[in-house]
Amino acid sequence: MEAISVFDIFKIGVGPSSSHTLGPWRAARQFLAKHPDIQAIEHVEVHLFGSLAKTGKGHGTDIAVQLGLMDFDPEYFDVDSLGTVISDVEISRQLIVRDEHQFTFDPTTDIVFHMSESLPFHPNAVTFKSNLFEETYYSVGGGFVVTENEELSDKRTVTLPHHTNCAEDIKRECAANKLSIAEMVFRNELAWRTEDQINARLDQIWHTMLECLYRGCHTEGILPGGLNVVRRAAKKNREQIGDVPYKSQEQWCEAIQHLFVDFDDVVNWISTFALAVNEENAAFGRVVTAPTNGAAGVIPAVMLYAYLFKKASQEQLREFMLVAGEIGSLFKKGATISAAMGGCMAEIGVSSAMAAAGLTHILGGSTDQVLMAAEISMEHHLGMTCDPILGLVQVPCIERNTMGAMKAITAANMAITSDPSKAKVSLDDVIKTMWDTAKDMNSKYKETSEGGLATNISVLVPEC
Repeated sequence: MEAISVFDIFKIGVGPSSSHTLGPWRAARQFLAKHPDIQAIEHVEVHLFGSLAKTGKGHGTDIAVQLGLMDFDPEYFDVDSLGTVISDVEISRQLIVRDEHQFTFDPTTDIVFHMSESLPFHPNAVTFKSNLFEETYYSVGGGFVVTENEELSDKRTVTLPHHTNCAEDIKRECAANKLSIAEMVFRNELAWRTEDQINARLDQIWHTMLECLYRGCHTEGILPGGLNVVRRAAKKNREQIGDVPYKSQEQWCEAIQHLFVDFDDVVNWISTFALAVNEENAAFGRVVTAPTNGAAGVIPAVMLYAYLFKKASQEQLREFMLVAGEIGSLFKKGATISAAMGGCMAEIGVSSAMAAAGLTHILGGSTDQVLMAAEISMEHHLGMTCDPILGLVQVPCIERNTMGAMKAITAANMAITSDPSKAKVSLDDVIKTMWDTAKDMNSKYKETSEGGLATNISVLVPEC
């Protein structure tokens, strides 16, 4: 089974969807990179299949493939320029690659949505056809992209000191080497990066999350897409902290820490944090997959809760991410982190399990308690459908992040005061159950907008 780095689980990119936006964006760049001579490209067609076609417009898949074919890097792309860049393409009917070559591209005819056709390998399929060659890519969740029967990347062949394909492996490796989960994961990460590089990347990920939190808590308006969802995080932030401008995320965090907060205040802040991230995500903002974009608010909300209200240190936040990333990789290996394969339990459920594990670790939980927290959280997300209204990552996705964050904290608190040896369900049991449930789930509840709230919402369905 493939080796997965924490930094495969946590990717910096652009919303609103890791599998429908970030994945196709990365696939387009990979397709472009396979052309030995960029100057020889005269024309490209993009064909979207399955879930990518059915909810592609709402998830910005059409926008993502254009940006990818222009070779913009989603980690560094100026999100504030997105509207202008796409508008220029619509007007000029040209894609400009790296300011050095342009070719004909009409988004209205060169992006084809095959609504009734799904390819057998995976529901999220995109085929790129240039005048030189064509290739099909599959966006398999969390921004991971593969071609059929291909390994995720050649770096998966790296030899790790600790092999962890399941929770029992983690328990065995930690016990045998007298390591915490965070220490074990850090040792594995050294197979790819130096100690300084690991810490720098973890800090960069946290800083990106914090920037997203801050921006989301200070931006009002209506989310794009036509559903006219009003952003709420900024209003909630203002009601709790007052209408005071803060020049930086650090000043804002410090001000929150100096407030007198009771239980209700803490709950409100957690909801505000999760809303902030996913409102940014829905507005094509910069977010971190955790493990996906649709679930990007759960882990930052719980981490900021830990930082502000549990006084977590920078080192503890790093360890939180190491532990959370390892739990995410277990679900990636043993089940799925793609809503197109497993519904929303594969996104909010996994993110909540990851956050529960990370929080339990920094609260002093044992290896068994950390795994127990992840199990508790996922157990209570089993069967959750993915039914985005209008194919947008807004309703019910944004609010589900607030619930996922609260479930993670509850699971951590339960695990930290429990005896795991008395538990009736293991994390491996719940991962297998999640995958069995995903395979049994009706396809209309897997990110197609063909069932659930997507078809029953009163504002879209005529009165009886």
